[in-house]
Amino acid sequence: MNRPKRKIIIEWGVILVIAVLASFLVRLYAVQTFFIPSKSMNPTLHTGDRILVDKLSVRFGTINVGDIIVFKAPPAEQCDDGNYSDLVKRVIAVPGQTLTSKGNSVFVSTTQHPRPRKLHEPWTYFHTLNPPIKKITVPANSYFVMGDNRANSCDSRFWGVVPRSDIIGKAFFRIWPLSRIGSL
Repeated sequence: MNRPKRKIIIEWGVILVIAVLASFLVRLYAVQTFFIPSKSMNPTLHTGDRILVDKLSVRFGTINVGDIIVFKAPPAEQCDDGNYSDLVKRVIAVPGQTLTSKGNSVFVSTTQHPRPRKLHEPWTYFHTLNPPIKKITVPANSYFVMGDNRANSCDSRFWGVVPRSDIIGKAFFRIWPLSRIGSL
């Protein structure tokens, strides 16, 4: 093999190795795709949707009420929602907030505002809340999560809060199906 051909093959080999390494690092530390396996997040996310999840926003940023997160399924999950290693739900309460429900409404209070106020929920969700939320104060570094399809969601009402250490990232973009592509 002559020198120019050999040089080109080596250059392309190095480029290929760098590209594979870069994509692995991006997936491991920055952005990852996830598949929606159940109907618990209807009408926001449907079974079969694929989403992009930002891992850096959890590592270096904050998690807020209303964020859609992906997290490791709790070991104590006792629901007939399938046997999934990762779950997708919406954050309903953050550390220090106290939650309860009455009828189909969720109420939140804090030490600064001890009188329960109806949770402001500008996102689309199915209002039926069954089972109700038993009064709970979210501990430090934990989050209370629920599916948008509340009557058909196995969530914090069943197995408790999600520790921050189990959160993989925040969902920010739907990439599939193409007819519903867009920000979340």
